[in-house]
Amino acid sequence: MTGDRSGGRPGSRRPAHRPPHEGAAADPIRLCAHRVLSAVETDDAYANLALPHALRDEGLTGRDAAFATELVYGTLRLQGRYDAMIGATIEGRGVHALQPALRIALRMGAHQIHAMRVPTRAAVYETVNLVKVVAGPAPVALANAVLRRIADRPLDEWEDLIAAGPDGLATWHSHPPWIVRAFRQSLALHGRPRDLVDLLEADNTPAAVTLVARPGLASRDDLAAHLPGAEPTPYSPYGLRLPGGLPGDVPGVAAGRVGVQDEGSQLMALLAADAPIDGPDRSWLDMCAGPGGKTALLAARARTRGAYVIANEIAEHRADLVRRAVRPLRDVVDVVLGDGRYIGEDNPGYFDRVLLDAPCTGLGSLRRRPESRWRRTPDDVPDLTRLQRDLIDSAVGALRPGGLLCYVTCSPHPAETITQVLDATRRHHLTVLDAPALLRPFGLDLETPPEAPVPGVAQLWPHLHGTDAMFGAVLRREG
Repeated sequence: MTGDRSGGRPGSRRPAHRPPHEGAAADPIRLCAHRVLSAVETDDAYANLALPHALRDEGLTGRDAAFATELVYGTLRLQGRYDAMIGATIEGRGVHALQPALRIALRMGAHQIHAMRVPTRAAVYETVNLVKVVAGPAPVALANAVLRRIADRPLDEWEDLIAAGPDGLATWHSHPPWIVRAFRQSLALHGRPRDLVDLLEADNTPAAVTLVARPGLASRDDLAAHLPGAEPTPYSPYGLRLPGGLPGDVPGVAAGRVGVQDEGSQLMALLAADAPIDGPDRSWLDMCAGPGGKTALLAARARTRGAYVIANEIAEHRADLVRRAVRPLRDVVDVVLGDGRYIGEDNPGYFDRVLLDAPCTGLGSLRRRPESRWRRTPDDVPDLTRLQRDLIDSAVGALRPGGLLCYVTCSPHPAETITQVLDATRRHHLTVLDAPALLRPFGLDLETPPEAPVPGVAQLWPHLHGTDAMFGAVLRREG
């Protein structure tokens, strides 16, 4: 939550960009948030990219920027809940029958009323003013009535009402039902069938900005000394969690010595780099390297061991991100463009280690990218799992006998994780190494239930580990 923001417009801020309804006025902070949410909904923009630009355009900093940020991300996270509230107050009309500008403004108003420390009268007044600007005068009376009805019912009563409806658990926790089903299945497979609500709540809790001090390039202790309030991550020896602020302003980020990287992502890169291997250990491949966070940590480890990393990426713009991430490590990294599905055919038996951070649904990072839950559909899964299967086959083909494949996804979906590993061991002569044991030196205690279909895989969870829901498996090619 964030502080009270009842309106007002300090003269130090530049005027907001105005929609065409010139006769109305709206709080520029709320107008900025609406602009971002509209770009996300109607233009498929990403909030993490659109919001910083919007804040800079409006000259918003400090508390104003924090208010706008919470309004954007909080509204996206709880969009499903707020749509249910709105729908309950406009009987006979579906939420998606409303014009997008109005629908977005009403969600923002509901978030201020029920999740932020904004007085109800101020939240209603400011949202109605916003509606006048973004949607015109016609829907103002409807907006006022909807918001007052949303405010009249306490949050616990809304929970009882929404939870009693179809797919009530999913709707109240603002996740599409198919994602909730996938989470329930995955938790059960990992021996945690009672954790579903905790996981959903963790997905709706803002994630801390996490940095990585890349070994050999930056010191976590030195970095922490320049960042008041920063706390070391509990597991990664290189991570720091920030209390707030813009990570781009942190010393070392611009030069690539420090990166912005979730702790779970750091741990998966360390798993890929540190799993014990027999025989030569000089040629490493990051098969799907963009945007480059894991590549940089892998390369920093490789430099200390006399190894060299080929970082492959199929998309030019993502390859550029990798190049920027590994600038200080160019002596041990070569960034190449190519389709990972053909690397095994073109380079049979060449690599000692392969990190395959496979394209996936991204369901493990919904707390950081809340709009993803509304964009992904069950129809995405078959295409992604086919691609993952092809990439695994290519990775195995690129490994020498005795080489290691670290298969990683930022998704706990069983079709993208356990099923892929099971199928890979049936198609190829692979041994699954004990990933939880390999991560134990970092302080992680990942229990694998005796009945697990694939003992030895590692699944991180936001509600348990404070990381994205990263999955990792280490597979040794036996022949």
